[in-house]
Amino acid sequence: MSVMGIAVETASLSRRGFLRGRLRTVLPGLRPPWAVDEEAFVARCTRCDACVLACPSAIVVHGDGGYPVIDFSRGECSFCGACVDRCQPAALKRTEGRAPWALKAAVGETCLARQGVECRVCGECCPHSAIRFRPRLGGVALPALDAAACTGCGACVAPCPAGAIAMENEG
Repeated sequence: MSVMGIAVETASLSRRGFLRGRLRTVLPGLRPPWAVDEEAFVARCTRCDACVLACPSAIVVHGDGGYPVIDFSRGECSFCGACVDRCQPAALKRTEGRAPWALKAAVGETCLARQGVECRVCGECCPHSAIRFRPRLGGVALPALDAAACTGCGACVAPCPAGAIAMENEG
């Protein structure tokens, strides 16, 4: 299954589910920045909500199974590291030289500019100028993503009036 461009699936058993014979699959969403690999994350995360409460942008929310996930519809990640600093079980662990995640913006076909409607909201909201608009003869300018400039902060997701931007795992 693909969740926000990330194709992963992890089984997580609750004690009650196990005793009743119900095996429940927890589908991971987009984890907070600097999350360890999914298997280790699920094993370490105690679902204590420290990262949820620490996020100044309020984009770290409860996902499936109570595990924290990122919701870019609420805002952008500033990569402040508050969630990492509060994570006692080290499910979020900042490593020197390691990017917070391998996410990049992807502009989908429902983009208003791709439908012939003038819209540059995503480009205006991008703090790194990773989305620029290329002029086109006989039509509106189309978005072009500079993947090298995109940090995956998600600043372009919530303002998009068509919901055409998704954050996808680069790797």
